[in-house]
Formats: sequence, C-alpha cells, structure tokens
Amino acid sequence: MTDESEHRTRLHYRPRAATELDTQPDAPLWRAAQAFRLVTLVYAISYQIVSVQYYTHQRLSWFFVALMAVWSGLSAVLLSHGKVPRYQVVIADQVIAIALMASTRLVSDHDWYSHHQTLPTTLWVTNAVISAAVFGGPWLGMASGVLMAAVSAVVRDQVNLDLWKDATAPVLVSVGLALGLATTTARRAQAQLEQAVRLAAATEERERLAREVHDGVLQVLALVRRRGNEIGGPAAELAELAGEQEVALRMLISEQGAGVASDLGGSAIDVRLLLGTRASTTVSVSTPADPVTIERGRATELVAIVDTALSNVTLHAGSGARAYVLLEDLGAEVIVSVRDDGSGIAPGRLAEAEAEGRMGVSKSILGRVGALGGTAALDTEPGQGTEWEIRVPKGDETHE
Repeated sequence: MTDESEHRTRLHYRPRAATELDTQPDAPLWRAAQAFRLVTLVYAISYQIVSVQYYTHQRLSWFFVALMAVWSGLSAVLLSHGKVPRYQVVIADQVIAIALMASTRLVSDHDWYSHHQTLPTTLWVTNAVISAAVFGGPWLGMASGVLMAAVSAVVRDQVNLDLWKDATAPVLVSVGLALGLATTTARRAQAQLEQAVRLAAATEERERLAREVHDGVLQVLALVRRRGNEIGGPAAELAELAGEQEVALRMLISEQGAGVASDLGGSAIDVRLLLGTRASTTVSVSTPADPVTIERGRATELVAIVDTALSNVTLHAGSGARAYVLLEDLGAEVIVSVRDDGSGIAPGRLAEAEAEGRMGVSKSILGRVGALGGTAALDTEPGQGTEWEIRVPKGDETHE
C-alpha cells in the first residue's frame, strides 16, 4: 500500500468529534430511550395487525397508527440530537400519547376497548413516561406515569383500585421512578467528575505559580530582608517592609492552595489540609493522622488566627526564629498551639501596641477567638519565645 493510499485510509476512518450533546451525562439514556421507542413501535404495529379486524372504523385506526409511527421517528431524532429544546418534545410526547389513547374510543366500541389495550399499546405509551423521567428526574417521571395510567383507565372505562387486575399504574410509575433516579445519579456523577477535574487543574496551576513566585519574588524579598537587617540603619525599615510583603505573599499562596484542597463541598472541612499549607523551612506543622473536620466558616477563622500568629513570629520574633504549629482533636473542640523560639514579648508590649493602633493580637487573634466562642492563652517571656494555645469548639454539625 502506498503512502498516499494509507493517508486516504486514515482520513476515511477518522473518528467523529464529540459534540456537546455527546458529553451530557444523560445522553446515553436519551439514546437508549429512543431505541426502546422503536422497539415498542414494532410491538404496537403488530398489535394493530392482530386487532384491526375487531375495530368499527378500521381505516381511521390505521391513520392513528401511522401518526404514531411518524411521531415515534420524529421524536426519536429530536430527543437524541437536541434539534429543538427537549422540554418542548417531552410536552408534545405527553399530549400525543394522551390523544392517541383517547382515539381508541373513535375506532372501536365499548365491548372491545373496555377489555383490551388502548390503540397505542401501554408499552408504547411508556415512552412518554421515560421521556419525562429522563428530562425531569424521578418526580416528573412518576407524575407522567400516574397521568398516563389515569388516562388509560378512563379511556377503557376501567377505573378501579384493584392492582391485581390491572398493573398499568404501578408499572408506569415504577418506570418513571427508576429512569428518573438513573438520570439524577448520572448528572450528579458528571458534576462530581467535572468538579474533580477543575480542582486538579486549579491545583496544578497554583503549584506552577507558587514555584515561579518562590523562585523569583519570594527569594528577592527574603534577600532584601536579610541584607537590610545586616546593614541596619535606614535599611532596617526597608528590611521590615520586605519582610511584611514576603509574609503576605506566602499567606496568599497558602490560602489559595488550601482553598483548592479543601473546597470539596459540604458544611465541614478537614482543617489539617488548611494548616498543612502553612509549613515551610521555618514553620513546622504537626496534625493528627485522622481527619479533623470543622464547620467551614469556623475552620477559616481558626486558620486566620494561626496566620496572624505566624506573621507575628516572622516580623517580631527575630531572625532565625522557628515556629511550631500543633493541632489536637478533643472531640467537641480542637486545640491549636503556635509556639516559637524567638525573642518573646516584653511585659506591657501588647498593651502599648494596641494603644498605638496595632490590632494584630487584640483583633485578629483575641477578637476572632472570642467570636468563635473559644479561649486563647498566651505564654511568653523575654528571650524565651512565645506560645499561643487556642481552644475552639468544632461546631454542632461536626461532632454529633
């Protein structure tokens, strides 16, 4: 085979590109439903061939059967390929099914239709129930099943509650329920898959940006802070500003990473994921082996408290100071300890800072702890480092 013929062969067998409808979670259900529609059409036509001799208006019955066949093909195409809004086709499906069932009284007498199936057989009418279920879920599917069963009973003059004699209602309602639940499950699974893909992509992009920031901006800020402290004098102010921006940038990267890692839905999250992103060469984080779930809003506030404490370590504990974060789970509450081996806090310094308008401790730590209904204890001495012990209730939904 020549290269040209191989090229033509590859073009000939090129797979069809996936369309938007192909990627919809309920697309296989729509196609299967229309295949079922065509099978039931064959059964309905066979029933017509057998029963037409008993009708009083045989030609009219064939007209209605032809209408049923045309609608079966048209609706199968419309529902499978989405040429028009599906809700319109589903509504038309219900109306046409009801109208064809009612036409039974036009083509046969009472003795016949009261003891036999309607003109479009019950099996074919099931297609209207399936369409409603796949489109709107179990409740709409069951509603359509009840409607079709009621119309069939009225048309055949067989209104009774004896399900042992006529199982039309329970069969139609069961079909609507089953197909509706299948559709809901498929859509939920698709949504979870898409969310997982988005989270994976966001995590990968965040890690890429974090590497670039770390290799560039953070290293420069760290160098400016270190050299400014070594030079002293006016450069010390520049070093302090560079240190503040370095801490702020590290916190921003950590918050983005924690948000991606923990945003899995629900009202509670694993606070270990949030605290774990705070670890660095100067910060050690220790957490339990098992998940520590906390109400989402409380977890965010708790981590903000830890961020403030770590920021104070970077800015005030002295160069070379290390911080240690310990998380403990006590069931109804959690304890977070933030300790450093820095210069400590001189007596009265916190009151002076608050008087000067610096609210890092009074607002960001003590204020948040109070709002969470927790307690905060500070243990510090000059030259001996600082330790915060934060106790915060988990929230009612996370420890029942």
